[in-house]
Amino acid sequence: MQNLLGILKVSSGDRGAESQSARTERQADCFAGVWAAHAVGTGFLTQVTPADTASALDAAAAVGDDRITGSSNPENWTHGSSAERQRWFTTGYQTGDPGKCDTFRGSL
Repeated sequence: MQNLLGILKVSSGDRGAESQSARTERQADCFAGVWAAHAVGTGFLTQVTPADTASALDAAAAVGDDRITGSSNPENWTHGSSAERQRWFTTGYQTGDPGKCDTFRGSL
């Protein structure tokens, strides 16, 4: 999605909770939420169930740096924390608005 929109920011090994790579990952989570919000309307899914949403949130949490590396030190992160990734998926899902997925401005 980010590449198609021309907003993919390629990072070269940057790290940290506010890094470009972590912001890119969180934006991808938000776009996934937007997709899920509109999936039924497109006919791709017949219904998004609470179990589907729970699975998506679990997947977002599973790839948080705190879970992947076991490190609670944000200075080494490249993906963001589990909670942040869940929050951005939820933002996309609840709003259905890709315009709400700008993770490159302000604090996360």
